Amino acid sequence: MARIAGVNIPTQKRVEIALRYIHGIGPHIAKQIIDQLGIDPARRVSDLTESEVIQIRETIDRDFLVEGDLRRDVAMNIKRLMDLGCYRGLRHRKGLPVRGQRTHTNARTRKGPAKAIAGKKKVTK
Repeated sequence: MARIAGVNIPTQKRVEIALRYIHGIGPHIAKQIIDQLGIDPARRVSDLTESEVIQIRETIDRDFLVEGDLRRDVAMNIKRLMDLGCYRGLRHRKGLPVRGQRTHTNARTRKGPAKAIAGKKKVTK
């Protein structure tokens, strides 16, 4: 099992697909990496030599922000918005949708499970 950027990538998948298991690498960047290194897209991770795995690892470390560093960078950007007190920061702080979505209905992912309204009790006779 090849370990790249702190992630064990699956050995039975094609290289282009397996690289996507690393946070911060999607289809476009995975294709860019294998094109840059001249690796055949149809090859499996198990077929790679140790030197090719090292080349991939070095390329990712040198050229891309991935895994922990990327997560930290995103978290710092969100924290900066919240500290500024801008509209997007306030929405993050309140746990509401940030990018203009409606909240009257929907938005359950950000708002959490629906809460019952504590109000009138039903009168029985």
